[in-house]
Amino acid sequence: MGQLIRVLLADDHAIVRQGMAHLLEEQDDIHVVGEAKNGNIAVQMAVELKPDIAILDIAMPLLNGIESAKRIRKELPGCKIIMLSMYSHEHYIHNLLEVGVSGYLLKESSGVEIIEAIRAAMNNEIVMSPSISKKIKDSLLSPYKTSSKEERYQKLSNREREVFQLIAEGFPTKKIAKMLFISISTVKSHRAKIMEKLGVDSPTHLAHIAINLGLVDPEL
Repeated sequence: MGQLIRVLLADDHAIVRQGMAHLLEEQDDIHVVGEAKNGNIAVQMAVELKPDIAILDIAMPLLNGIESAKRIRKELPGCKIIMLSMYSHEHYIHNLLEVGVSGYLLKESSGVEIIEAIRAAMNNEIVMSPSISKKIKDSLLSPYKTSSKEERYQKLSNREREVFQLIAEGFPTKKIAKMLFISISTVKSHRAKIMEKLGVDSPTHLAHIAINLGLVDPEL
């Protein structure tokens, strides 16, 4: 048997995460080195454990999968990343390809498909669920036009995106300041800039945008 493929799993739903871990551990060539319940922990564990592959859910609390992927790729350029999502968000496909992910699969994918994606990633191949692949082909024929909210979200800085997600998840200003190790006035300043850039006038509207973009689980 060759060298084990070391995998980090990140999903805020324990039953999904544990089920996938059990499935992968049954494979002779795959070993799950860690499990993370949110994006921040995923980044920390990736830096510490240095897995070959990180499998990230897009809609994770505190730091979504897309921002987590960017940070992991920055810290560990050699780490392959496979994204999982409930939906095939067209506006993320090109961004994720730019980040350099090795796969984008829907959660409805079978265990066999996920295992094959892991092995393909180790061979420097990119694997997409069929519906996502179709959207990529369609976009080549008819370039995808982003909506105004998506264009505005792209204009947020990395820190503003982090604050945006925490506000959308309902965390109060004082708590956000403590979580990010910044002052309350700085959080308020970020919030004002975020609301201005997104063209909204309340935290509730921010939450709606985050849910529509698939960054926040509506069940949170």
